[in-house]
Amino acid sequence: MVTIGPEVPALSAGASVSRVIADQRKVELLALGMMIFSIWFGFSAGWLLTACIAAGVLLGLVNHLITEYWLLRVISSGEEPTRGRLTRFTVVRLCILAVVAVGASVAFWPEGVGLLLGLAIFRLVALVMTTIPLLKELKNQ
Repeated sequence: MVTIGPEVPALSAGASVSRVIADQRKVELLALGMMIFSIWFGFSAGWLLTACIAAGVLLGLVNHLITEYWLLRVISSGEEPTRGRLTRFTVVRLCILAVVAVGASVAFWPEGVGLLLGLAIFRLVALVMTTIPLLKELKNQ
């Protein structure tokens, strides 16, 4: 990767799905571990509940990867993201996510609530994984 100045990496290639998948390897492995953990230890609660929890984690991972792809595409294009563009993307993405998650929860009620649980747990862990490097960077400055 080419660097511009002391700390700003330049994006040598455009945005691609394969690049996002490669860049987000830690989050993907975490999601895989969470799905395996929910299935492995959750069968005592019932197979449908554990499948819903694993599906919630998978849905959270897909949401995360779509967000990262969009951000990489905006950054690599060189244009400045506007507040309106960011808002539109976020609202559309979260509306689709909510419709899918709530629809699946209602379809598989009461075990379908596990999907919302898996989604919430993944989002919390992904947020922590994103925040830790930022806090380290602030500490070093």
